[in-house]
Amino acid sequence: MGDVERDVETITPYGGRLVDLLVAPEQQEEMKRYASTLPSLQLSDRSVCDLELLVTGGFSPLDRFMGADDHQRVLDEMRLANGFIFPIPITLPVEARDDLHLDRDVTLRNAKNEILAVMTIEEIYRWDVDEVAAKVFQTLDLRHPLVAEMHRWGRFNISGRLQALQLPKHYDFADLRLTPAQVRERLATIGRPNVVAFQTRNPLHRVHEELTKRAIQEVDGVLLLHPSVGMTKPGDVDHYTRVRTYKALAQRYYDQDRILLSLLPLAMRMAGPREALWHALIRRNHGANHFVVGRDHASPGKDSTGTPFYGPYDAQELVGKFSEELGVKLVLFDELVYLPDEERYEQVSRLPYGARIASISGTQVREEFLSIGRTLPEWFTRPEVAEILAETYPPRHRQGVCIWMTGLSGAGKSTTADALTVMLLQQGRQVTVLDGDVVRTHLSQGLGFTKEDRDTNIRRIGFVAAEIVRHGGVVICAAVSPYRATRDEIRNMVGSDHFVEVFVDTPLEVCEQRDTKGMYAKARRGEIKDFTGIDDPYEPPFSPEVQLNTLSSSPGENAERIVAHLVRSGFVRADDSLIAAVAD
Repeated sequence: MGDVERDVETITPYGGRLVDLLVAPEQQEEMKRYASTLPSLQLSDRSVCDLELLVTGGFSPLDRFMGADDHQRVLDEMRLANGFIFPIPITLPVEARDDLHLDRDVTLRNAKNEILAVMTIEEIYRWDVDEVAAKVFQTLDLRHPLVAEMHRWGRFNISGRLQALQLPKHYDFADLRLTPAQVRERLATIGRPNVVAFQTRNPLHRVHEELTKRAIQEVDGVLLLHPSVGMTKPGDVDHYTRVRTYKALAQRYYDQDRILLSLLPLAMRMAGPREALWHALIRRNHGANHFVVGRDHASPGKDSTGTPFYGPYDAQELVGKFSEELGVKLVLFDELVYLPDEERYEQVSRLPYGARIASISGTQVREEFLSIGRTLPEWFTRPEVAEILAETYPPRHRQGVCIWMTGLSGAGKSTTADALTVMLLQQGRQVTVLDGDVVRTHLSQGLGFTKEDRDTNIRRIGFVAAEIVRHGGVVICAAVSPYRATRDEIRNMVGSDHFVEVFVDTPLEVCEQRDTKGMYAKARRGEIKDFTGIDDPYEPPFSPEVQLNTLSSSPGENAERIVAHLVRSGFVRADDSLIAAVAD
C-alpha cells in the first residue's frame, strides 16, 4: 500500500473505507432476473450521476440516497446524521405512486431502460423545495439553475439499501474514467506524499496551468486533474471538447510523474460555498489531501437583479473552516495576471509597482476571439487548446440562439415572430418557429390547460429549442408561458448566454379586444377554466432581455428591436439595412 492510500486511511474517516455497492459478479444474473419482475423507477440524468458516485464510493461515507434524518441535518448543519461532513443533499425525488411503499424493492433504470440497481425502500418522506433552496443555495431566485429545476422534481424522497448491478455505461474516454479506488491506486504508484486536486468545468488556459504547477511544486505533490463531466452549468463548453484540451495539456506540458487526469461523473449543483466543500470531500475520497478553491467556485453567475449569487471568496472561507476535520488543506492563490514585459505570470499581490499587465476575461474569449475566428494569444492559452476550441466553437453569428417570446394570448407574439423570421432569414440565419398553438396540435396533442399540462407543453417546446440551439440554429418560440419558474427552467436548459427572453407587453384589455377566437369571452362566461389573465395568473418577467410595446409600435418595428439586440449580442451580422436599428 502506497503513502497516499495509507494517508487517507489514518488521518481522516473520509475515504478511509470506500463504499462499494456492486453486487458480486456471480450473483448478478440472478439479481437481474429478479429486478426485471419489480416495479421500476426511471432515473433522471442527475440521479444516474449521483447513483454512480454512491456505488463507487465517491460520496463516502454516504451509501444511499439520503433518508429524512440525513437530509434534514445536511440542510441545517451540513452534516449527516452520524456527524460526518456532507454539505449537499443527495436525494431521489419521486411523485406518489401506489406501487412505491415501505419494504418494497424497486428497480432503478436509466433513460434507456437499462437496469442499474435495486433499492429496498426503507423511507418515504416529503421535502420542501423552498427550504432546500434557501438553505443549500441561499436563494429562491428562479434564475439559479437548480432552484428552477427543483420545482419539477417529485415532492417525496425515497431512501433505502442499494444493490447495484452495473455502473452507467460510458463509451467516451474509457481509459480516463477511473473509480475512486482506481484513482487512489494510480496515485499510490506515483508515490508522492501529497495530492493536489483541481476541479474544473471549463477549458484550461495558461493561468490555470501556472496555478496548478505552482501548487504541486509548493507541496512537492502530484496534480489530480479532476474535471466534472456529468451535468455542469447549462451553456458550458461540452465535456468532449474540454477533455480533449485536458489531454493535450497533460501529455505535453506536465511532468508525467506529476499529474493524473481522471474524469468525475459529477452532476454539479452550482451551490457556491457548499459545493466547494462537497468537491473537497469528493476529492478526499479519491485520495487527495490538498484542494484548489478558486474565485467564484461553482457559481452559477448572477441572479435576476444582476447581483452575483455568492461572494467571490465565500467558498474559500467555508472550505477553510472544515479543512482540518476533512483532512484536505486549502490551496489558495491570489489572482494571477500576465506580465508581457517579463513574459511570466504573477500574483496580483506581488506585482512590481507600475507593472504593465495583460488579461482576457471569459467574456472576451467568447466575444472578441472565438466568436469572430480570432486566434487566442499564446501567452493566454496553449496553441493545441486554441486549435481545439476554434474547431468546436463557431463564430457567434453561427451559434444557436433561442428567442423566447412570452405574453398574454393575443399580445402579438405570433405576428411579431412572423416579421422577425423574415428579417433573420434575410440576414442568412436559418430559423425554426415553435408557435404555442402549432406545438399543441402536433407535439402536445391531448394536453389540457392545467398548470401541470401547461408546464409539460412549455418543457417540450424548451427541449426542442435547446436541441436546435445546440446544433447552431435560431429558434423563435412564441408561447404564453405564464409561469416564471418554467421560463427560467427553459433558460437554464438552453443556456443563459443563448437565451433571449422577449416580453410582449400588451395590456389584458387590449388582448381581449383583439380576441378573434373568442377565448377571453368564453373564459369570462366561465365556459373555459384556468384561462391565463382571467382566472389563472400571468407572471411577467422581472428582467427580460427585450420588452416590446405593441400599442405604439408595429410588428415590424418590434421585430427590428429584437434583431438589433441580436446584432449587439453577435448572433446576427449587421448589414447596412440594420445599422439604423442597431443605433436605436
